[in-house]
Amino acid sequence: MDIVKKAPIKLKYLGFSDYKSVWHAMQRFTDERDKSTIDELWMVEHPPVFTQGQAGKAEHILNAGDIPIIQVDRGGQVTYHGPGQIVIYPLIDLKRHKIGIKALVNGIEEALIQTLKFYGVIAKRRDKAPGVYVDDKKIASLGLRVRKGCTFHGLAFNIQMDLEPFSRINPCGYAGLEVTQLSQLNTSVTFDDVQSILVRQLCKILNFSE
Repeated sequence: MDIVKKAPIKLKYLGFSDYKSVWHAMQRFTDERDKSTIDELWMVEHPPVFTQGQAGKAEHILNAGDIPIIQVDRGGQVTYHGPGQIVIYPLIDLKRHKIGIKALVNGIEEALIQTLKFYGVIAKRRDKAPGVYVDDKKIASLGLRVRKGCTFHGLAFNIQMDLEPFSRINPCGYAGLEVTQLSQLNTSVTFDDVQSILVRQLCKILNFSE
């Protein structure tokens, strides 16, 4: 039986960082990388911000109020980022890693599902609506961009946050879509522990060495 060697990946913990500066850093990293550049996972928390994907429609932003809106170059519609939400950006050379974008999306969703399972929460995918759901409520969203055969943008996983801003939008373009977070389903969770488990699951499922 052949043993598939795990690929190296760099883990970068950016802490609490402005969305726009991290977004532009992802773009620069992707534009400047070459065939020898090691793939990276960026872990970050953002101040409150709405991001509107390339397919985004203005009518899905109901009342932004004092929260800024940023038009970005990922796929998908509008979503919200804020404190208490784990955001992870996989910066991966798809061709070198021998993985397609569909397999990457499935892998990210599976890592989220397995992380939730660790906390006793059963989560599912939904056809044609990327992300992860618990009892039809969205707990994690997903939006990626591929440039030069490499990915940026990524996932947002609600852990322990103020969910009110989601009521100001149609999340991911779905009117009336409810959202939830892990701390409402398991009161023992901590942000750092969940992030650690999710990173391990991502590396395991996507065949990277931490």
